[in-house]
Amino acid sequence: MNRQEFITATAVILLLAFALGWFTYWLLHRFTRVAGGDVAEMDNLAQALHEAEEARDHALIYLEEREAELMNQIAQTEAELRAAMEGLRDARHEAEEMRAYIERMHAAN
Repeated sequence: MNRQEFITATAVILLLAFALGWFTYWLLHRFTRVAGGDVAEMDNLAQALHEAEEARDHALIYLEEREAELMNQIAQTEAELRAAMEGLRDARHEAEEMRAYIERMHAAN
């Protein structure tokens, strides 16, 4: 191999190495880059996600407050029901006593 062939072979090898390196860079850049429009869209999606999480948190807080309020109302209603049932039981007992008293009065006459 003479000097001219060696220079030509080296130039071709270097050109092929450069072309392969450039193609590899282009290929990696093509698959890994994020376009400018994509960044803006990702920012918008992140903002929307943040707002949705805040709305969810507010909804959960409202739900917990509403549940506590309803549980309190249920407890009050049950207490009122128990009081009403005791009052009704006492009224029935008193009515029975009155009936018995009236029957005794009629029987005595």
